[in-house]
Order: sequence, then structure tokens, then C-alpha cells
Amino acid sequence: MLYLTECPRDAMQGIINFIPTSEKADYLSTLLKVGFDVIDAGSFVSHKSIPQLADTADLFRKTDFSNSKSKILAIVANQRGAEEAMQFEMINYIGYPFSISETFQLRNTNSTILQSFQTVEKMQSLVLKNNKKLRIYISMAFGNPYGDDWNSEIVNKWLNHLLELGITDFALADTTGVSTINSISELFVNIVPEIPNNTILSAHLHAPIDEVQLKVAAAWENGCRHFDTAFKGFGGCPMASDALTGNVATELVYSWSKIKNISTNIDEFAFYEAEQKASALFNKYH
Repeated sequence: MLYLTECPRDAMQGIINFIPTSEKADYLSTLLKVGFDVIDAGSFVSHKSIPQLADTADLFRKTDFSNSKSKILAIVANQRGAEEAMQFEMINYIGYPFSISETFQLRNTNSTILQSFQTVEKMQSLVLKNNKKLRIYISMAFGNPYGDDWNSEIVNKWLNHLLELGITDFALADTTGVSTINSISELFVNIVPEIPNNTILSAHLHAPIDEVQLKVAAAWENGCRHFDTAFKGFGGCPMASDALTGNVATELVYSWSKIKNISTNIDEFAFYEAEQKASALFNKYH
């Protein structure tokens, strides 16, 4: 079974023209019908840093989540954002970007790696008290463009530290599109057999269109079953660099799964309706 996290938050966050909340809510309502396992729907971060997502609280209030089986995730960058997210019953997960690149951690959350680890400790305690879960995005997991030290041992070291906190949900995040078939294969083949059985390990990859299915196949063939995607491949972290590589396109991953006869939880009719709505929305504002 292949499990998909659809990421409208990631797809929208770098778009300069503000998308009205009502249109976001209409799009999110369409995604909720598709059967995505998780939807990364919003973010409680600085409005100055990511102005497109300043309306996340309003978006959640205006959207009906009651008839969807999809779990809802919101990204946070600090303890204050995590505490705000706790106020929303429909949120199942909060996601925190924990970078193994010191340069990017400072750029993204204005904190060092060690400070971020301490933040994660507090967040884990908070979500347990509120019957939610924490998903840690290990960003720059496949390398970084800053010249910071990187190898699979560094990834494993921090993953093990985070596992000791009782966290059971992780995503290896490419962030800037530096991953290769070899680096994807190396990480997943070494990490998947070592993690506890109750642990989810996702791939949050970035890739140009012609590399999407090759990168997904590399992760799948080495034990990954959970993937983050975004319709049309839009998105990328505005805090990472000026030249962004888009997210893995949902429609390409879904078509690959059908070719390979891999099961998903997707409702095909609702999927194509959502794909058409994504095209209309992003062509209008991107």
C-alpha cells in the first residue's frame, strides 16, 4: 500500500498573490474527498515570514472536516505556533522542520539544531497532552547547498535522538531538490530496517517533472511507503533558497502507482476533480 500526504500548504506558501481564504477553503474541501491519508493544510508561523498562510486559523474555521477520513496536519516553527495549533480539534498532526543543516535551521526557525531539539522535546510533551501527534521533518536529509557537513550517519544520529523522545512519525525532507537516486536509495535502505515497527518514515522529495517517478521508485524499492506530494508539483520552502525545485507532483506519483499496480486509498473520481481544481487555482494565482 502506498500512502499519500497531499500538501496544499507547501504548494501555496511561496505564491506572492494572496489567495482568498474562501478559495482555499473550497480547494481544501475538494481535497478532503479524495482519500489522502494526510493533508498538510496550513501553518501557524510568522505572518511576516509566510504571508500567504496568515489565514490558516480562519481557513480551518471555514472548512467542514467532518465527512473526511484524511488526517489533518499543520506546520509550526516554534512552541507558540504549536500551542496555537492545539486549539483546533480537527488537527491530528503538527509538523516541525528539524534541519540537520545548522545554516538552514537558523534560516528557517531562527534557532540552532540543539535549540530546535529542545523545542521538539517541549512539542512532544504538548501533543501527548492534547491527544495529537508530532511529525518531524528531517530537513536537508539528502544534503544541503550551504556546505554544511552531511552524510547518512548524521541523519541516523539525529533520527535516533528523536526516537528516544517517543516520536513515531518522520519524513526525510529533501527541501531544495539536491537528492539523487543514489542518496535516496542509500538513506532508505539503511534507515528503514533499523526503525521500530510502529514508526512511519515518509519521503518529502522535491524534483523536476522528469525525475519525479525515478526518485519515488528509488524510495519505494528501498522500503518507503509514505510520500508527500502536491498537485502540479508546485511549492518549496521560501526560506531555503531563491531557486526552488517544486514538490513531487501528486498526479505523477498516482499514475506511477497505477502502472505498478500498487494500492492506495484514493477515490479516482474525486482525485481527477481535485486535479482539475488545482490547475484552475494555481494557474490563476501562481
